[in-house]
Amino acid sequence: MGSTVLSLRIDGELLDRLRQHAARRGMSVQDYVVRTLIRDDFDERFKAAVDETEKFYAAEGAAGVPAEGSDGVRAEGTAGIGAEDVT
Repeated sequence: MGSTVLSLRIDGELLDRLRQHAARRGMSVQDYVVRTLIRDDFDERFKAAVDETEKFYAAEGAAGVPAEGSDGVRAEGTAGIGAEDVT
């Protein structure tokens, strides 16, 4: 993957803070900003994947397929195993 130049205009106070954060990690400001953007992008993609998974399982439960219980274990095929007849 090639690189592209991105030019930003930021105020001096923000640049000073970025320099301090980068210096604490032994990084250049450029590397610090790029890693921060990459981490933020990952967080957004991960959250979107979790949301899609939750929607999938919510739709599955609404379609008549047993949904997960509070302990995260599906309650399938337990009828007759230690069950009592209730009349």
